[in-house]
Amino acid sequence: YKALKAERDLLWTNLTSMVADRDQLQTRYRQVCPERWNSFKFSCYYISNEEKNWDDSRQYCIDRGADLVIINSKEEQAFIDHFQGRFWIGLSDKEREGTWKWVDGTIMPQTWCSDQPDNFERSEDCVETRLMEPEPNKRWNDLSCDSVLRWICEKKSQ
Repeated sequence: YKALKAERDLLWTNLTSMVADRDQLQTRYRQVCPERWNSFKFSCYYISNEEKNWDDSRQYCIDRGADLVIINSKEEQAFIDHFQGRFWIGLSDKEREGTWKWVDGTIMPQTWCSDQPDNFERSEDCVETRLMEPEPNKRWNDLSCDSVLRWICEKKSQ
């Protein structure tokens, strides 16, 4: 009987300790991304509810220690698709026509919608991602940077 009681007391102590550890980890996890930002892998994402042009959207992100999202994988695109809609992403050929670069200067892979990019009326230098396309790996469309859309900011988790 004494052995069972001692084992029960030890288990109770271990459980109490684990609950405290869990609570501490949950608190830390919540602090990884700011309020109203979503966590995915090692980044935090802000999904806007308002609309701005590409430059103003980017400035909004920069003012908050972030930049427009750089989509690095199919998984990240799927995460963004979850929010449904049309969003500015951090891709443009503003520096040089036809050279599509991310906001960090890297050249992008091809993930365009059908028949895109088309540089319609020679004025489409910025890129949106949109859920309307049925193929998940073909969601990007070039658009005039003056168009107003919602946007997605990305920054590394803290």
